Amino acid sequence: HKRSVEYGEAVAKHIINWSREDGYLTTRGLARFTPSRDPGKWQQTSPDYMEAVEPYWNQIRPMVLTKADQFLIAPPCDFTSEKFKKDCREVFETVNNLTAEQRNIANFWDCNPFATQTIGHLMLSVKKISPAGHWIGITGVAAKGKSRSLMETLHDYSLVAVAVFDGIIACWDEKYRSNYIRPVTAIQQMFSPTWEPVLQTPPFPEYPSGHSVISTSAATVLTAIYGENFAYTDDVEIPYGLPARKFGSFMEAASEAALSRLYGGIHFREAIENGKIMGKNVGGLVVQKIKLR
Repeated sequence: HKRSVEYGEAVAKHIINWSREDGYLTTRGLARFTPSRDPGKWQQTSPDYMEAVEPYWNQIRPMVLTKADQFLIAPPCDFTSEKFKKDCREVFETVNNLTAEQRNIANFWDCNPFATQTIGHLMLSVKKISPAGHWIGITGVAAKGKSRSLMETLHDYSLVAVAVFDGIIACWDEKYRSNYIRPVTAIQQMFSPTWEPVLQTPPFPEYPSGHSVISTSAATVLTAIYGENFAYTDDVEIPYGLPARKFGSFMEAASEAALSRLYGGIHFREAIENGKIMGKNVGGLVVQKIKLR
C-alpha cells in the first residue's frame, strides 16, 4: 500500500512539473487580442460582443503534433470574391428555411460553453458541454457499450483526449492566422441588418470550424479503436435537456456535428469541409504515433 501511494505521488509530481512547461502560464500574461478594422476580418458578435477567446493557443505545447501548423489547410476564400457572396447566401437561406430536424441537429451539437442569456440588463451564463467534452462523453458511451475494462477505458479516454487537445491547437492556430469574418457579421452587412443565426456565435474567428476539427479528430481515433461501423446511442446531452440521437458510426456523428454549424448559422461550408480535413489529419497522426491496444 505504501509503495503504491509513493508511486502515485511520484507520477503526479512528474505530470505537474511537465505541465508547467506547456506554455499556458506564459499565454496568460500576453496582450489582449485587438480585432482588425479591415473588411472581411473577425469582429465581436452579438449578443454579448465578448473578447476573442484564446488568441495565443497555438503557443501551447502539443502532444503529438511537432508544431501547431503541421497540417495547414487552404486559406478561406477572399472576402471580395463571388464565392464568398455565394457562401453567405447559403448560410442565410439555410437558416431561414431550416427543417425541424435540421434545427434539432444544430441544437444537439451546439456545445457552446460561452452561451449566454440576456434578460433586461441581466446577462446569465448558460452552462453547456463543450465540443471536446461531448466527444469525451461519446468515448464513455462506447466503452460502456463494449464493456471495456478499466485499463482499456483509460486507454480510450487518453487517446481521444490527445486527439482533441492537438486538434484545438491546430484549429486555433489557423483561426487567428486567417482571422476570418463570421457569417452573422457578413450577412448583416450584405443581406439583412437584423438577421441572427440559430445558435449564438462563439467569440473567436470563423475559419476553420472548431467542431468540425475536433469531431473528426476524435472520430478518427474512436474508429481505429472500435471499428468503422460501431453503432451507438449518444445520450451525452440528456443532462442538458436534449434527447439522445442514434448513429451508425463515429464518422457519421462527426459529419453531422460538422454540418450542424451550417444549420446553426455560425460557419460557412468552407470552414466545415476544410475543418474535417484538418481533424482527420490530426486524428490519423494520433493513431500513427500512439500504439493502439
